[in-house]
Amino acid sequence: MSKLCIRLLHKIAFIVILITMTIPANAAINQDAKINLQLQNASIKQVFSAIKKQANVSFMYSNDDVANLPRKNYNLSNATIKQVLDICLKGTNLMYEYTENTIIIRKKTSNKNVPSGSIQGIVRDPEGRPLPGATILLVGSVRGTSTDANGHFSLSLNGHENLAITVSFLGMKKQTISVHGGSYYNILMEADEHTTQEVVITGYGNIRKSSFTGSSTTVKRDELMKVSPTNVISALQTFDPSFRIQTNDQWGSDPNSLPEMYIRGRSGIGIKELDKDPLTKSNLQNNPNLPTFIMDGFQVSVEKVYDLDPSRIESITILKDAAATAMYGSRAANGVVVITTVAPQPGEVRVSYNFTGTLSMPDLSDYRLANAAEKLEIERLSGLFEPGNTINSVPSHADGMNKYYEKYAQIVKGVDTDWLSLPLRNAFNHKHSLYIEGGNQDLRYGIDASYNNDNGVMKDSYRNRYSFGFSIDYRLSNLQVKNYVSYGHMKSQESPYGAFSDYSKLQPYDTPYEDNGTLKKTLPFSTSGNRTANNPLYEATLHNYDWDSYDEFLDNLSFNWYINSYWTIKGQFSITKQFIKGEKFIDPLSNKVSVLGSSEDEHLAGDLYTDKGDDLRWNTNAFLYYTRTLKKHNLNFSLGVEASSTNTSSTSAHYRGFPSGEFHSLNYAAEIYKKPTKSENTTRLFSTIGSLNYTYDNIYLLDAAVRFDGSSEFGSNQKWAPFFSGGIGLNIHNYEFLKGNRYINQLKIRGSYGRTGKVNFAPYAATTMYEAMFDEWYVTGYGVTLKALGNRNLSWEKTDKFDVGFDFQFFNQRLTITGDYFYEKTIDLINDVTLSTTSGFSTYKNNLGEVENKGVEFQIRGDIVQTKNWNLALWGNLSHNKNKILKISDSQKAYNERVQKYYAEAEQYQNTVNASSDSKYAIPIPQYAEGGSITSIWGVQSLGIDPTTGKELFLNRDGSVSSTWQASQQVVLGNTEPKVQGSFGFNLGYRNWTLFASFLYECGGQAYNQTLVDNVENADIAYSNVDLRVLTDRWQKPGDITQLKDIKDRNATTLPSSRFVQTNNLLNMSALTLSYDFERKWIQKMHMNMLRLEISTNDLFYISTVKRERGLDYPKAWDINFAVKVQF
Repeated sequence: MSKLCIRLLHKIAFIVILITMTIPANAAINQDAKINLQLQNASIKQVFSAIKKQANVSFMYSNDDVANLPRKNYNLSNATIKQVLDICLKGTNLMYEYTENTIIIRKKTSNKNVPSGSIQGIVRDPEGRPLPGATILLVGSVRGTSTDANGHFSLSLNGHENLAITVSFLGMKKQTISVHGGSYYNILMEADEHTTQEVVITGYGNIRKSSFTGSSTTVKRDELMKVSPTNVISALQTFDPSFRIQTNDQWGSDPNSLPEMYIRGRSGIGIKELDKDPLTKSNLQNNPNLPTFIMDGFQVSVEKVYDLDPSRIESITILKDAAATAMYGSRAANGVVVITTVAPQPGEVRVSYNFTGTLSMPDLSDYRLANAAEKLEIERLSGLFEPGNTINSVPSHADGMNKYYEKYAQIVKGVDTDWLSLPLRNAFNHKHSLYIEGGNQDLRYGIDASYNNDNGVMKDSYRNRYSFGFSIDYRLSNLQVKNYVSYGHMKSQESPYGAFSDYSKLQPYDTPYEDNGTLKKTLPFSTSGNRTANNPLYEATLHNYDWDSYDEFLDNLSFNWYINSYWTIKGQFSITKQFIKGEKFIDPLSNKVSVLGSSEDEHLAGDLYTDKGDDLRWNTNAFLYYTRTLKKHNLNFSLGVEASSTNTSSTSAHYRGFPSGEFHSLNYAAEIYKKPTKSENTTRLFSTIGSLNYTYDNIYLLDAAVRFDGSSEFGSNQKWAPFFSGGIGLNIHNYEFLKGNRYINQLKIRGSYGRTGKVNFAPYAATTMYEAMFDEWYVTGYGVTLKALGNRNLSWEKTDKFDVGFDFQFFNQRLTITGDYFYEKTIDLINDVTLSTTSGFSTYKNNLGEVENKGVEFQIRGDIVQTKNWNLALWGNLSHNKNKILKISDSQKAYNERVQKYYAEAEQYQNTVNASSDSKYAIPIPQYAEGGSITSIWGVQSLGIDPTTGKELFLNRDGSVSSTWQASQQVVLGNTEPKVQGSFGFNLGYRNWTLFASFLYECGGQAYNQTLVDNVENADIAYSNVDLRVLTDRWQKPGDITQLKDIKDRNATTLPSSRFVQTNNLLNMSALTLSYDFERKWIQKMHMNMLRLEISTNDLFYISTVKRERGLDYPKAWDINFAVKVQF
């Protein structure tokens, strides 16, 4: 492991040092505060408002309780809060009580209504709101109950009059209260700071973290916002080392490039390199490695999460092993990300507003292009002006000198065009979020609205979103009904300035403008032979455009029926309708039209591509829950059913021949090219689900889950498949000999095993498909032909997961350490099976292939300083994963042969002058071999540059040495998967100031330095700008020991070679955030409950051992964010 990697690990391990502690106290109501009231005919709400301003307190009450109280006159001076409230509530049926900084107003309850042999009461949270689901137990007995949807409870004392009860709830301190028969109790819970995050939200229910045997990570909204206030997905990889976003060096910071991600390594191959669409910015459709995203109980797309307003999020939980994910069955193999959104809370109307302004600036620090003078010297040294140079067409010495001085004259004139800057801009973006909530105990409501303007650093590129939503929560006795309705809109546009790579290749001697100030159409110095380089700035002045949009309507309906203290029925129904549109127009004057170069089809210049589609999804489920505590036994059991359906359809068409760019409506098209294509897909899923969570004495833990999925995606003989998991755990810290230990707070070990599945593959793979021949009509109509051969036995890809881990906490929970070892084996991979051509088909789908992932994860956090004014927390995490292909199919072997044939032309002519200079052959194409990895880098092993000849020497598989590159001699040269990756950082607080920083790191992986190949060794020196390194490390004369071949050797493209495989260690400062919370006493005069100012930045610096260009077709960017959060 490299020294840089070791140093990074040392920084993370440092947080286990220095543990000190002091716990600050919470503020309480100053009951001696003096109140002055001079009010005439005032309502009680006006009185509360006056007290709130003068005494810095809050009130909690029901609008229904105070709505009909009579108005009064008040003339009080230097009165205490108690005196004022006694006068206000005198003669009413209301009473008051204090909690922290809140005064709760509630109805008086007479003990006469409570039977003498029982007790009744209400349990409230620290904010005074009713708390449903709290557990009430008689001390020394197995009798108990739980609060209903409104926080009320009733419990028989079984013939006893004087007993004690315990009241407990997740995230709250357990209370023991002496009770007497016939009494009513108003119980106010206190937050337990050490357990408020100790709940695992699985999407089907909540499980106590202390009794859960699965592997998961939970992140709260405030933590996410510190890392990225605009991008939820990007922020997640900071908090869990196994959640990784795939590096995309091509599309950089493009706001319309959706990220690809994976959890605990890649388990499938997906679209192979030779089959990819080079214009596609991401391969999310049918991606076999994507995790499943669940929001408020329903599956959503990656695009939905990417466009989600982070302010709406309450928490995100990443579920990883079988015990955590098996309830999702055929959707669980790649992990599950569960998103919970903010729910409305009762009380006075509260208005929350968030504003984030972002200054996004292009980051060109990875580019090292030559200026005009440097470029001319590079051309001279490469022999471009020497007689006989065929690339530059130099038949004589005089011709060479003329060409040289032609460019030199441009330099003398001061021409040195910085093409990189021309299509770029500094973009200012703004995001607004508004949330209004309120209501009483029985009816709560929430209204949300957001707008996100996301301009890219390429001119005129953007992705804009806005949304509106309304939620209602109605509670009547034991019944709770919730409904959320929303509308969202997104529109994106690509930059009309084209790809960034169009500019990075242009010569600095070329200028975009003529001497009279008009734009040039072509660039003479960036022209090679018959190829004319158009001025990309001229293209931007045309009427080209490329936009996409969608409109989405969503309705989530759910109900909870608390039958009694033990039984609950929950149901959900969700329906989503999405309308999708897109258009791409290419001006007839553009050099990108489909008929370019065809004189016969000049009248067909100009292209319009249209796409239109809609998507209808619905999902419903119903569950029965049983929760009970009997002595030392705690049981949580659920049984349910789930059904879902997805129907998608899309239509696309291509129109050609437009009179001008201004007339781009399809009405002006000369023809519709070929016939429009339409595709439809309908999938249905039905499932039965059961789960069990059991603890004995809070020491011995057990989890079990089983799910049966039936899907329309699979063959008729394999419609159903079972998925299951089991987990066990041991809370060692709850043994008697460790209870109350002041140094050891948690010693938990756990393990799980189970089987999950996935269905990420092309639609109708199991179905024999026919293609209609609409262009060939017969007397009886059009004909049909077989298009694809189905497989009635096609079934799920299955992943067997094994996980063992531990959760430790020490020193009053100030040091937390968790670790996991995992082993995952994916079997029955869906691949093509090769058939004899006599069958009429080359392949069909079958379950073949196996892949394994195994590794470790480690997370640590230390609360180093906790005083009244200061707090400091250090944290770090790391993961290691090894991916291995265990079994491949014949089609994958055939694909490897296809890769070798792909290189055949370049291989055949590599030593022929100017025969093969296509840069596509310089890119290593992944191959698949048993024992290898999905992320392996393939190429031919190189012995370096021969000091005698300046030519490359290769080491063949049999150990022989050759000067010729052969595709059949390709081997695994490295692996892009790092040996160790993760993040670390700190959170420092001083009074109302908070400073947060996080860093991402990778160690031990390899990367193929494509920049060094394309822009240095294979640089098109004659007609393109190049990297400055083209002048260094080049062979010049016999005896030179260098990394790169002779600068004059441009006979052929350098094919994939181990010379360009480099160890990739990197460190990235992913986030730096400084925030300030204003004192409440200062902002209450403006009727504010909270005001926070924040400034942050992302990707402040990036250090890597591989020096390459990042952001080839769209540059990277770094952002500075300014945020304001206010609540009224």
